[in-house]
Amino acid sequence: MKKKKPFRGRVKDPHRINEYIIADPVRLVGDNVEQGVYPLDEALKIAEELELDLVEVSPKAEPPVCKITDYRKYLYDQKKKAKELKSTAVKTDIKEIRFGPNTDEHDVNFKLKHAEKFIEEGHKVRAYVFFRGRTIIYKERGELLLLQFAEKLNEVAKLEQLPKMEGKKMIIVLAPK
Repeated sequence: MKKKKPFRGRVKDPHRINEYIIADPVRLVGDNVEQGVYPLDEALKIAEELELDLVEVSPKAEPPVCKITDYRKYLYDQKKKAKELKSTAVKTDIKEIRFGPNTDEHDVNFKLKHAEKFIEEGHKVRAYVFFRGRTIIYKERGELLLLQFAEKLNEVAKLEQLPKMEGKKMIIVLAPK
């Protein structure tokens, strides 16, 4: 029988393997193995006979679940799954569009086209009116501007947050439908 080299992983491995498993008894799973609850020393013998590692995959289960597998291959599969999940995850950015309380209709329409483009790309849009100095007295005008902006984008986006003051900004958030 070929002597296996011990696995030299990082100091802090994410799983307990072979002789580092503490629990006794363990639930045994894996390929070419009769599944069931075994005493730890028997599970280790089975793993050694198959020239594989005993890996504790679910330490909090009762009894803890151990899998007979090649540990390096197991780690590789774990990383591969994590990478696949990360690549399929939706990345949403928040694009910002800034207005002043006295923004002209033409400028609003220009920024509306940008917002439509951002939403079609799948991004959220944060539109805000920035009040400088004494323009803070025109809060109603800013709120009206943001609500009209949201109304014009009603077909492609839904209003996620109503106009809300945060310091000198009045903000709305629009998300793609």
